[in-house]
Amino acid sequence: MISQNILNLVDAAMVGSQGSAAIAAIGIAGFINFMAVAFFMGFASGVQAMVARRMGEGRKSESAYPLNGALMLITIAAIPTSIVLFFLAPEILNFLNDDPELLQEGTPYLQARFVGIWAIGLNFSYRGYWSSINKTQYYLRTLLVMHALNIFLNYCLIFGNFGFPELGTLGAGIGTTVSLTLGTFYYHYLAKKHTSEFGYFKQIASWATQQDIIKISLPSSVQQLFFAAGFTALFWIIGEVGTNELAAANAITNVMLVGILPCIALGIGAATLVGQALGRKDPQDAYLWGWDVSKMALIFSIGLGIIFYLFTDPIMSIFLREQAALEAAHWPFKLSALIIIIDAIGLVFLNALSGAGYTKPPMYVSLITQWLMFLPIAYFMQQNGSSFTLIWTAYAIYRVIQTVAFIWLWQKRNWMQVEMNS
Repeated sequence: MISQNILNLVDAAMVGSQGSAAIAAIGIAGFINFMAVAFFMGFASGVQAMVARRMGEGRKSESAYPLNGALMLITIAAIPTSIVLFFLAPEILNFLNDDPELLQEGTPYLQARFVGIWAIGLNFSYRGYWSSINKTQYYLRTLLVMHALNIFLNYCLIFGNFGFPELGTLGAGIGTTVSLTLGTFYYHYLAKKHTSEFGYFKQIASWATQQDIIKISLPSSVQQLFFAAGFTALFWIIGEVGTNELAAANAITNVMLVGILPCIALGIGAATLVGQALGRKDPQDAYLWGWDVSKMALIFSIGLGIIFYLFTDPIMSIFLREQAALEAAHWPFKLSALIIIIDAIGLVFLNALSGAGYTKPPMYVSLITQWLMFLPIAYFMQQNGSSFTLIWTAYAIYRVIQTVAFIWLWQKRNWMQVEMNS
């Protein structure tokens, strides 16, 4: 996940050299794309929970069957979705922001990213699979290949180096999609070569297995979809405040991923450990894993939060070239540095709950805190002339409330009763 951070930061730094309109464009287009792929990303929760449970039960030779089913379901749904969204991209972006320069930079980037929806959906399911069978080294190997290729292609296609055309933000979109697609094929190659004993591509998942995949994945998919839609709505609200504020929000989000993605990685580990413990019929062990992993996330996030708070402007200046955008980012980034600790713990417990197959209550928490509490308040604040800093303060409060709710769900222990039929 740290390698993903490096990719995000390099991308943002490269595109940031094109100006505030360019980085604002890929920011809002990136979240529109996130919304498009979020539903398919949710299948990773079902795959990880079911594969980990089978590993804990000693059903090694059948462990990959949920992955086989998810790959089929995603392929059937993602390809037509990608085609439709490609042609709707100009209208979607124009609906959210009518800045001509932003539309010029963002539309081709968004179309290029929409082409890669299928690959992203499959890659997340592979991620859950590798973690559940304790072979995360293959996930790491593929990510390093993908990210190295992505950085190279972006360097060539954004700036026109090594004889490639100079495509700007379109080049960034093409580079990302090509690397993701090639990464998918590499995942398949590694899984065929190293995990055939787990049943990979040996049998189409049974209808009972597919039903379990859908039952567990659907709430997580809906949660991911509405979370992404909510972030897209937030970027639209901030875009109404100003382009410099939108550029600042994108830069802050990218940098904060440095703290959040490694904690998501710890959460992925917690999901596997919880699922395997439940498969062994040891719910107390599963419960303790949630707290033990959250302590590790706490230690990691405190260090990064201190760095972010002390070196706010030097970090932001890497991505924001214009003084107005840099000033807009100053206090919101400091605020983000303060709440990263809370956010990190919340992400661990969210993933741990998913690892138990307990995905519906976290979905309700996410929808209520984001859509019924935070976004209406943010919109009201923007309509009444509130600054970007005040809107971001409301965002920080929403994240704290959500984390408290996830901890409460973990402490109730209802997730220990989740049964899987397949």
